[in-house]
Amino acid sequence: MYTFALILFVLVCILLVVVILMQSSKGGLASTFGGVGGAGGVLSTRGAASFLQKATIVLGILYGLFCLVINNLGEPGSAPQQSIIQEKLNEQAQPQELPSSLPVQPETPPAQEQPSQPSPPNPEQ
Repeated sequence: MYTFALILFVLVCILLVVVILMQSSKGGLASTFGGVGGAGGVLSTRGAASFLQKATIVLGILYGLFCLVINNLGEPGSAPQQSIIQEKLNEQAQPQELPSSLPVQPETPPAQEQPSQPSPPNPEQ
């Protein structure tokens, strides 16, 4: 699928270059393809300008769509990549480990609490 989309993308690019080069205020390459004829022809001066403008718009839209499609498909066999910003956010979200050079205190078991007993009554009261 990726190769097919890439081939179509290259074709659209070549056609877009040709269509843009054919546009000119003096007829450009359009006159080479029969643009000197009557006013009603497709490649007449007026008809060629209208056709070439529409073709440029359509090819430009196809160019943009193929850019998005090829980007989303990704190159075959390549691992998905994260942006640098996403990598930095992931690093900050993970708790940072303390360096191993700090002294480690041994864990002391918590002192067991003795059940609280009521204090004996004071006889001097």
